Amino acid sequence: MSLSRRGVLAAGGAVGALAATAAGTGSATASPAHGHGPGRGRVRTGFDRLAADGYRMLRGQKVGIVTNPTGITADVRHIVDVMHPDPRVELTAVFGPEHGFRGTAQAGGSEGRYDDPATGLPVYDTYLKNGQDLADVFTASGVDTVLFDIQDAGARFYTYIWTLYDCLEAAALAGKRVVVLDRPNPVTGREALGPVLDPAFGTFVGRREIAQAHGMTVAELALFFNAEFFHERPARLDVVTMSGWRRSDFFDATGLPWVPPSPNMPTPETAVVYPGTCLFEGTNLSEGRGTTRPFELLGAEGVDHRWAAAANALRLPGVAFREAYFAPTFSKFAGKTVGGVQVHVHDREVFDPVRTGIALLVTAKQTWSGFAWRPDNWIDKLTGNTRVRTMIDAGADTDAVVQAWQRDLSAFRAKRRKYLRYGG
Repeated sequence: MSLSRRGVLAAGGAVGALAATAAGTGSATASPAHGHGPGRGRVRTGFDRLAADGYRMLRGQKVGIVTNPTGITADVRHIVDVMHPDPRVELTAVFGPEHGFRGTAQAGGSEGRYDDPATGLPVYDTYLKNGQDLADVFTASGVDTVLFDIQDAGARFYTYIWTLYDCLEAAALAGKRVVVLDRPNPVTGREALGPVLDPAFGTFVGRREIAQAHGMTVAELALFFNAEFFHERPARLDVVTMSGWRRSDFFDATGLPWVPPSPNMPTPETAVVYPGTCLFEGTNLSEGRGTTRPFELLGAEGVDHRWAAAANALRLPGVAFREAYFAPTFSKFAGKTVGGVQVHVHDREVFDPVRTGIALLVTAKQTWSGFAWRPDNWIDKLTGNTRVRTMIDAGADTDAVVQAWQRDLSAFRAKRRKYLRYGG
């Protein structure tokens, strides 16, 4: 992919490309990253770099932004509140995803159409809109450019990346430009893990063929989506990368403030386990919603100490399991005390969340006679195929289930490589 320069930015004492375009896609290169710890500069997000450049790439454009409470600056101001009064950028609309722009809605909800009380800007609801329906929203808003700035969690079934996918498709239909402002993958971008989705199982928790833990940033995913899935009609896409981020960085190494990207993603530690333990949404066990440790606490009525013992006997790297009892305040088993496990990650460098999630499914089925999949086979939507469910039902162990997706995963890893924009 050949790139033509469109602008440069002095960032952190180094000159980096802020934006570039090629065949309907754009990219920017991050300035060199150095080791985290004492003396290392703070990671600068795509928005930080865009603002530092005076919003030059947006001049003369009416701008709308797809964002939520995670769209903040290093001093925790929301970027909409920063841009709105700034005469250098003409921000005219906001587009709210699942949970809404200001984050007032729970899972599976949104805020609808309203005018933002703080800025007076019209807020349009994008949740569950795609294709021409979403293109019509962009057209009605009157914007020329759609910005995207949302913190992802690093898992295929986290819906914001599919909002991004839908925005690319809709922007191409509406003749709008898309600019993606990058933020860190909170669980690193080192490697992709888990099964690759079969497009026959495409839903809003996984539209297309990427791995369960994709190991990419939102800007990298935008480039991947636009070139791999929309090559016949790509969006006019630019991305603004971060400076100072390395692929090996977990979120707490970035120096950036954490804002829960959804109500049940309270901490960066939640994101570490989420690509595996979210699979329990596809079972009759609680995935910890309604507790202070969602996706770290798992359980059901009738589960006892045998589950933790069986999981610990596998000696999975980087993790241990504590027998736990808890009472969710909402969702499954609301108001009831249930038994199960708490997932304790003690070495996240070697921890594999997807393998761990599979091991917990296997051992839950082995040790609790009440284990069942959700009647709608939601597990197939989460894993992206029927293989995980049918193999576990047939008595396969963890190693066999994990081995079954390795060929598809290797192919995805090779395909994603050319879209990666950060080293380390």
